[in-house]
Amino acid sequence: MLSSYSSAIASSTASSVGAISTSILAPSIPHLPPGPSATAYPRDGKLHGDQPAPFTPSGGLGTNGSEPVYVPETDFDFQSMSLALYQEYIELDLFHWAVEYFTPSQFEAAGINAEEQFLIKYMGDQEVGHAELFANMLGPAAPQPCTYRYPFTTVQEFIEYSIKNTRYGESGTLGFLAHLNSRPAADLISQTITIESRQQAIFRQFKGLFPMPFYFVPGIPQSWHWTLLAPDIVSCPANQTRLIWQNFPALQIPNAPENVCSSGLFNTKPAITRNLSTPLSFPGREVQLTWDLPGKRVGPNLSYLTSTQAGAPKFVAWVSQLNVTYSPLVNITGTSGATIQPNGTTLGGAPAINGTVFVAITDSDLFVTPFNITMLNPHVVAGPALYQAG
Repeated sequence: MLSSYSSAIASSTASSVGAISTSILAPSIPHLPPGPSATAYPRDGKLHGDQPAPFTPSGGLGTNGSEPVYVPETDFDFQSMSLALYQEYIELDLFHWAVEYFTPSQFEAAGINAEEQFLIKYMGDQEVGHAELFANMLGPAAPQPCTYRYPFTTVQEFIEYSIKNTRYGESGTLGFLAHLNSRPAADLISQTITIESRQQAIFRQFKGLFPMPFYFVPGIPQSWHWTLLAPDIVSCPANQTRLIWQNFPALQIPNAPENVCSSGLFNTKPAITRNLSTPLSFPGREVQLTWDLPGKRVGPNLSYLTSTQAGAPKFVAWVSQLNVTYSPLVNITGTSGATIQPNGTTLGGAPAINGTVFVAITDSDLFVTPFNITMLNPHVVAGPALYQAG
């Protein structure tokens, strides 16, 4: 359904199609070994440089006393922060619109009382502040609010959608935060993303799910974030700031674990926490997958094109806690296939695949780690999709 909260935004036709670009120097970023000083620090607990001031160790970024300026410093900064502002706008619209569209009795039938309805509105108010923060840092060319399409008609579906929306919003920001050139901007953004994390937990509680069934929250590349966000943006103002990020072909999971909840197997009423004796998903489970071919128009005014640089589909990448785990893609027929949910643990022994994780079809099982996960982009055939494992 179309959001009425932002209906004042006039729709327009696309004046250009595709992501913005300049001269492209190479088809991908080369994979290089660690820098020569990456492991030079001895890690022995002693001090190895003169102190710039009392009780102050040497080193650090932005610690030389220069007055901080909270603006982007590079194209990377501006494009990453603009993507984050697109996310803040849809959350602002989503939360405010839901409390206007659904009646109090509809919320109450889903177990969400008046105080909890106010909490949803308050989360929308938080997004007003977040949007203002990003817009102020970006300046006059900051993206503007848009009109959105929401794929739900019930309160329960709204909750499910919000669980996923806040997940890719949080993980998308975590994916670029440590790479920003502007450390002052990163400092302010970190103060917004901690709120997004709390919102994610609250929406899981609204569904009666364990609020944080993981030890670590993964970051994802900006193009993964934009791929998930763009299809729900219907139109933006004619002079809207455009983004550089790629839109990958969409990936679907016909037998997604969360569909089990709708069958009545689980109690999905709100709860502070609920230890489910039967998990939503488990290692060894067969996962069905279908995906789109590239070349589809998506996003604001259908003005972006899906694309891929990858070869033939061979693997499924599971992006979760500190890990990118691969499983073979089997039974491939055209644009469909299957895989088996892999087993594995993260530090501390927790299941690596838990909560809402990201899956993508790839042509390679390229080794990447959290800080360089964007190296996987040239190998993405389709995706990501969100897989609610627990």
